Amino acid sequence: MTTLRDNFWIWGHDAGCHHRSTGNSANLYRLPGENRMGPLEGAHYLGIPNCCRVVFDGRPEPPFDAESERLRPFRRVVWSVIGDAGSRRNDEGGDDLEEVLRQAERYPNVVGGVLDDFFRPGTKDARMTPERLKVVRDRLHGAARPLELWLVYYAALLGIDYDVYLQQCDAVSFWSWTGADLAKAEENFARFIELTPGKKRYAGCYLYDYGDIRPVTRAEMEFQLALYRRLFLERKIQGVIVCSNTVADIGLEAPEILKRWLDEHGDETA
Repeated sequence: MTTLRDNFWIWGHDAGCHHRSTGNSANLYRLPGENRMGPLEGAHYLGIPNCCRVVFDGRPEPPFDAESERLRPFRRVVWSVIGDAGSRRNDEGGDDLEEVLRQAERYPNVVGGVLDDFFRPGTKDARMTPERLKVVRDRLHGAARPLELWLVYYAALLGIDYDVYLQQCDAVSFWSWTGADLAKAEENFARFIELTPGKKRYAGCYLYDYGDIRPVTRAEMEFQLALYRRLFLERKIQGVIVCSNTVADIGLEAPEILKRWLDEHGDETA
């Protein structure tokens, strides 16, 4: 058995990149303070042992070796095959699959690849065809040390049939982008679980409400952590992914709530 803490992951982005928003200096999310913590520093501060290292606004660029060296202390790392929606090199059929495979050959803590912002908002389209997705999955599974394929999925997508994509993935993380989505998280998770039979499931836990551009309230933080704990103990999810190191050190209350909560519940096992 592994503990609840053992199955927490940091959604790792470059320090300061959320303040820069989508490649400019506007701070569109109106984040306070200054973020200096990178993925390892943020995870260490929060008490999180694993990392999803995801390209944001095109960074980091291949080769990923220097960053993988910094990530050596993590128990497990899932590297970005497709970065966020602002990572333009991953548009029009591009991806970083070959680089992820190379990192896994060099670094034994790399256990998979993740597709961020995979579905195009308001459509049935994705950033990769089902045929290409199958190639990516097969290449990961066929590596010398088999790797997993992870996918990001949002509550706002629940009304769209993405089964042809979901069924090809090993693990799917579920995120509530706005406070309204989070308020319906219990109902939405039930639907998400129905859509992903046999898959590993991870709850996405925001430390800042990017959709509504405001801090997560204490009540919202306590609600989501209690829900994710229950789902983990019931073995309906395999863990929690926290977003992110980029807001861990800027004076928000949510990271401190998470730290205290992990101190209280982190040793629990399912």
